[in-house]
Amino acid sequence: MTGTTTEDATSETLLAAILTLLDDNKAEDIVQIDLRGKTSMGDYMVVCSGRSSRQVVSLAEKLIDNLKQDFGVLSKVEGKQSGDWVLIDTGDVIVHVFRPEVREFYQLEKMWVPTEAAKTS
Repeated sequence: MTGTTTEDATSETLLAAILTLLDDNKAEDIVQIDLRGKTSMGDYMVVCSGRSSRQVVSLAEKLIDNLKQDFGVLSKVEGKQSGDWVLIDTGDVIVHVFRPEVREFYQLEKMWVPTEAAKTS
């Protein structure tokens, strides 16, 4: 990943980097959703869980830092203070990191993929 610039980074490249980073940092129940043709807000959505508020914040911080260092992507971030649900918007890929209870309550991925989503881990 190192050496790639924003101009070189496609949404697929960002998605791959995000999925790898989340998996390497022990995110749970990672689901990727293809948004192309469904909405103009981004190409992909990733939904995952952390086991605790601390892990949710840690996953988000590592992701934000790595995307900035490796791709020059400055992400928009919401919800990091509470650690229940952090939204990271890279422009092309939108990442939601939840505590399991909060994820179950909102069931966000069911809104976008009525059938079973392809889990990546």
